Amino acid sequence: MATETQKRRKYRKRRRAEQEAETRRRITEAAVKLHGSVGPAKTTVSAIAREAGVQRATVYRHFPDEDAIFTACTSHWNALHPPPDIRRWAEIEDPAERLRTALAEVYAFYAETQQMIESTTRDVERVPAVQRAAAGIAAYLEAARGVLLGGRRERGRARERVAAAIGHALGFTTWRSLVREQGLDDDEAVGLMASLVESGA
Repeated sequence: MATETQKRRKYRKRRRAEQEAETRRRITEAAVKLHGSVGPAKTTVSAIAREAGVQRATVYRHFPDEDAIFTACTSHWNALHPPPDIRRWAEIEDPAERLRTALAEVYAFYAETQQMIESTTRDVERVPAVQRAAAGIAAYLEAARGVLLGGRRERGRARERVAAAIGHALGFTTWRSLVREQGLDDDEAVGLMASLVESGA
């Protein structure tokens, strides 16, 4: 049976672990906030420390380098803002319905995450960690295009045109142009891009 001393020691260890986890969470959230506002390239350790209410040394204790910070930020952000599930689209048999469903979900995701996407995209060429994240997004969109091409009857050059139209429709810059710059709502943008894909056939 544990003695009182052992119980107190166990409580202190648990409490210390909880405090460390809370500090790590605050640092991560501070970095995410700064990445979304000023961008990763301008997010310094000092700024993260100020935002989180800790010392620079505390940030380095939890995250020894920029890559570690960005990895934690990416994981935290993705947990809060998961992209649409490609596997669900594959279950939709009709290609036209599948396309409209996918575009509606992707455009809703872009509307929710626009500020972060724009802030990080600006720094793709300047921050290696952002380049890796961008490569992951590109792989996701390529996988999405593959699912949306499934079951379509086009072959040869017509299939290449359809694939290009789907790739264009899935792009963040396409959504931003149609919705934010040209004033369409998401439904109109989906309809327009669905028509583009069909015209490619």
